[in-house]
Amino acid sequence: MDVGKIQFIDRLRLGFAVSVAKSVTFIVQFLRLGAASVLPGAIARRIQPRLLELLSQQVKNGVILIAGTNGKTTTALLLCTILERKGYRIAHNSTGANLENGLMSALLESTNLLATLDVDYAILEVDENIVPRVLTPLQPRIILCLNLFRDQLDRYGEVDTISKRWTKVISTLPAQTVVIPNADDPTLSNLGQQLPQRVLFFGLNEPEHYLEAIPHAVDSIYCPKCGHSLNYKGVYLSHLGDFTCPKCGFTKSKPTLESSEWSQILVGLYNKYNTLAAATAAIELGVDQATIRDSINNFQAAFGRAEDLVINGKRVRILLSKNPVGTNETIRVVTESTDKTTLLVLNDRTPDGTDVSWIWDVDTEKLVERGGTLVVSGDRVYDLALRLRYSEKSLQSKLNLIVEEDLRQAIATALEHTPENETLHILPTYSAMLEVREILTGRKIL
Repeated sequence: MDVGKIQFIDRLRLGFAVSVAKSVTFIVQFLRLGAASVLPGAIARRIQPRLLELLSQQVKNGVILIAGTNGKTTTALLLCTILERKGYRIAHNSTGANLENGLMSALLESTNLLATLDVDYAILEVDENIVPRVLTPLQPRIILCLNLFRDQLDRYGEVDTISKRWTKVISTLPAQTVVIPNADDPTLSNLGQQLPQRVLFFGLNEPEHYLEAIPHAVDSIYCPKCGHSLNYKGVYLSHLGDFTCPKCGFTKSKPTLESSEWSQILVGLYNKYNTLAAATAAIELGVDQATIRDSINNFQAAFGRAEDLVINGKRVRILLSKNPVGTNETIRVVTESTDKTTLLVLNDRTPDGTDVSWIWDVDTEKLVERGGTLVVSGDRVYDLALRLRYSEKSLQSKLNLIVEEDLRQAIATALEHTPENETLHILPTYSAMLEVREILTGRKIL
């Protein structure tokens, strides 16, 4: 079969796939079954297997891929906000559907019935496990590598396994590809130092934010080059920090931006990393610093990521907590506040990972020591309650622990225990976060 005929068939299939996807999206949204962020892509992909490649080729200024364990949604939203302020049209998987079908659905949403994708950039957050599968069809202009932590070991395995797969595939991309890894993550710093492409780094240079000690939820404190234990001058969170290897000389890469000169979005030190990642990418794309800084100062949180709501006259803050590192950081946010009521929700569904043993790596002792009211709920509510009980140092603990299987009732109970002048912090896993938001707002996200 000649090339022209193959291209014609591909185009015909693409047009049919887009028409079907648009119809599915209309039906799903009309019947209020969800946001249609996955199903249209799943169906269209069956009709045109090359859908991701054919649509991404139409993005005028290129695809920006954002990968990592934590911070993808927030970083993607910030970068999207910055570029939209400059008048660019963006395709973006804003619901956080970051597997292949979600990526395709996001591109399809911006595609017209003639199968034409008229956008300047596609900003796609991508699940770290599928990065090797989508890099070749997407051919991204920029790849942001945020961090690698243990997350859903039943699905992903250890961080060094993921890093090796990333390095192997990224190194085959064109030389003009720009890769922006986290300099403070030893695994990603090493990844960047090995690549033939242009590499920019982001990271912190603010020793005043060092933790007092390395936390339990630490993953990569060994040299990725020689395996020797790294020497840390200090850590910011988990294994992210200022490090050197005393054996082979491997050391932290130099960040492009001076972190102390930049403010950050939202609460929590982890959002400083998200800020710097997006800012580094935006500057590489030619955006002026005034626009970037203004976007940072006026940023609104993505759903479930330090998102603030007002429910029945009371302030509620949702802090997604889906793995040891992320949960330690959200606990740090809670303990640095004066608010005394917290709701924790633990599920073990496919989006969360079915292995919940990670809760024993979380420093829940810090949350328990401060006392107050902790309400727990979710599919694995009793596992969570047991973890909190084991965190009590004495039987005279000031903790008021309330166990409530029914999530709707748990939310109501937590709100009742929250004074008018305080904030209720909710720390849910991913599927639990979707449920919490639906109960609080009456609307589904996915």
